[in-house]
Amino acid sequence: MTTPAHPSSFAQSPLQRFLTATEVDTRLLGMIGALAIIWVGFNIFSGGLFLTPRNLWNLSVQTASVAVMVTGMVLVIVTRNIDLSVGSILGLVGMVMGVMQTQILPVQLGLGLGHPMIWILSLAAGIAVGIGIGALQGTIIAYLKVPAFIVTLGGYLVWRGAAWWVTAGRTVAPMDTTFQLMGGGPFGAIGAMWSWVVGIIACAAIVIGLYFGRQQRRRFNFPQRPVWAEITLAVIGCAAAIGAVAVANAYPWPVRIAQNYAGANNIPVPEGGLFISHGIAIPVLIAIGVGVAMTFLTTRTRFGRYVYAMGGNPEAAELAGINTRWVTVKIFMLMGALCAIAAAISTARLNAATNALGTLDELYVIAAAVIGGTSLAGGVGTVAGALLGAVVMQSLQSGMVLMGIDSPLQSIVVGIVLVFAVWLDTLYRRNKH
Repeated sequence: MTTPAHPSSFAQSPLQRFLTATEVDTRLLGMIGALAIIWVGFNIFSGGLFLTPRNLWNLSVQTASVAVMVTGMVLVIVTRNIDLSVGSILGLVGMVMGVMQTQILPVQLGLGLGHPMIWILSLAAGIAVGIGIGALQGTIIAYLKVPAFIVTLGGYLVWRGAAWWVTAGRTVAPMDTTFQLMGGGPFGAIGAMWSWVVGIIACAAIVIGLYFGRQQRRRFNFPQRPVWAEITLAVIGCAAAIGAVAVANAYPWPVRIAQNYAGANNIPVPEGGLFISHGIAIPVLIAIGVGVAMTFLTTRTRFGRYVYAMGGNPEAAELAGINTRWVTVKIFMLMGALCAIAAAISTARLNAATNALGTLDELYVIAAAVIGGTSLAGGVGTVAGALLGAVVMQSLQSGMVLMGIDSPLQSIVVGIVLVFAVWLDTLYRRNKH
């Protein structure tokens, strides 16, 4: 049975026909084009340093913590709220996890340094604190009717002060050795072989997802994409996954670390030196896992449908029987848990909990969500777009650092990009209606 042509496919340019057939989100495609321009531009102005395996690998690790938080910020903004406290929550939770690892668990509870349960208990304590903070803020917003802007602005100040109070301003270090793996580095990556395994699994997931999506459309008599469009999407997705793995595997361990590893494991060192691939970093895998889970939550669950219904029309959602106040509390609890995961990544990467941890992260998280297509008017936003927005934000910062641009000018650029993104969103919604 041939699939009928889409009604709008006549009298269109080849590009328009391609976009119509593949159903690619034009905003997402535009962001990918903007990201490509940013990467190529910075690569030219940095003398070819930007598009190297080393810089792209570091870029992925640096993006991980913001990427984790932005998946939750999408839900917050979709429901017409805002969370200005995410950076401060990250700082407080990071300090709590640091104190748990260096003082409470090994000394006061007598587990001893290096105990295998230390990192697990520390992470669990951090997530519990993050969820508790989110529940408190969400309850005040939902049940006491205090605007989210004011509640989270207060949280921005309160939790940053509380982080200082935990250790009276002292830096806490070092972290548990197993905990450090969540921050990346030579040992915080999965190596070449397992990276290829991840790439193959990703390709299989893309193909299977497209196949079952087509089956579902056929089952409910929905319009189907042409077969060539499905194949094109599968090829592009698999090429992106394999390309990312190839880049990660092209970045070797530092020479000294590779030599020490070879000496400790009786591995002969070739004349040209030992090449050991980093592979995909563990924090990047965590961010991808969170992104997949949050995409499923927002698109395939009742909770996700409630969130978008509230964002589209809060009054209608409440009249439809949705407990909007409880959903709001759950959104902020989820945001707190994601801040805790991001805190674990940031703390492990620094191998220390400092009072500066998470400073200005709220700016980058909100900016990434908005740049990724999440509308401040509510009801519109995707996790995939927000993750791409996080990559765009971190690419801007990384590129400016490579070019030696001063920090104040970096802030100016980020601010301009944020305003520009909101303006584009306003134009998009105006043209749509």
